[in-house]
Amino acid sequence: MISSKLNLKSLTAQDLNAIVELDQACFGGLWTCEGYQREIDSPNSDLLGLVSPTSSTKILGMGCFWSILEEAHITIVAVHPQYQRQGLGQAILYFLLRTAGDRGMERATLEVRASNLQAISLYQKFGFQTAGRRRRYYQDNGEDALILWLPDLQYPQFPAKLDHWHNIVVDNLQKYSWDLVNSH
Repeated sequence: MISSKLNLKSLTAQDLNAIVELDQACFGGLWTCEGYQREIDSPNSDLLGLVSPTSSTKILGMGCFWSILEEAHITIVAVHPQYQRQGLGQAILYFLLRTAGDRGMERATLEVRASNLQAISLYQKFGFQTAGRRRRYYQDNGEDALILWLPDLQYPQFPAKLDHWHNIVVDNLQKYSWDLVNSH
């Protein structure tokens, strides 16, 4: 079985159309083109994407976090529906946490729909814990959001955790014939 190359990249204005296409496929239009442009332009925002030269889909997955004081607030983790359940969500979350640690962030936090058990399970695998609940947070259906957080990104044991997660991510991707090119 031939493996397909998978690359991580910082998304730029040249990627805007593909970013909005992925947003539409995953969220039905969560953010606008202008909203993503603001993320790209902001020095406090990291917008990362997974791309493959062999895929017709320009961006297979993306993730974003905002640097707020010493906290990485993860705003988006998205994988194109065609590529879900292949380890790409794990890869995006790994890269977001690695980037946050590299940027000196001390902890990561996010909100997730209380019903999104697949996402909650992914976050828990990376050590996120429930810190609270925002009642009727999502405007489309009034659903609650769970607030998850991961402390200790600057603790001495965090690089070892990152290495452990990196190995898991690479192994899972290889099961689906993905070859992570720039993973370290």
